[in-house]
Amino acid sequence: MSDSIFPFIDVTDETIAEQTQELPTPTEYAWDFEKNDFILKDGSFVVVEGLEAIKIWIYKTLQTPRFRYAIYSDDYGHDLEDLIGSDFSKAAAESEIKRILYEALMVNPYIESIEDVEVIFDGDTLGISCIVATPYGEVSVNV
Repeated sequence: MSDSIFPFIDVTDETIAEQTQELPTPTEYAWDFEKNDFILKDGSFVVVEGLEAIKIWIYKTLQTPRFRYAIYSDDYGHDLEDLIGSDFSKAAAESEIKRILYEALMVNPYIESIEDVEVIFDGDTLGISCIVATPYGEVSVNV
């Protein structure tokens, strides 16, 4: 018996392989951000992969309030509407908005980090900008 209070965990090549399994290439249906609708070609949905798919996922996640639509899992969407009518100070609201942003986006295994988060209050309008790092490159987010 060891004198240490910490258990010894045997790290094998198999354990390392399980932790570093590659993710499949992300895919999404192409999205027209200006029209806020799917892109169709000859009446069929267009499929995009990689960074473009992640951009679409981020956009749609930040446009979807959590728990509003039964089709989505409980992890999908944001909780920003919970802040409406709250009596948080500006600093507390900004902190909470950042937390909600991280919580909404970091459920995606393709998102490695969220950096340079800026929260803009303009009257009754909220703006958020940030840089999202993925294995496919960076995405500049402005919502």
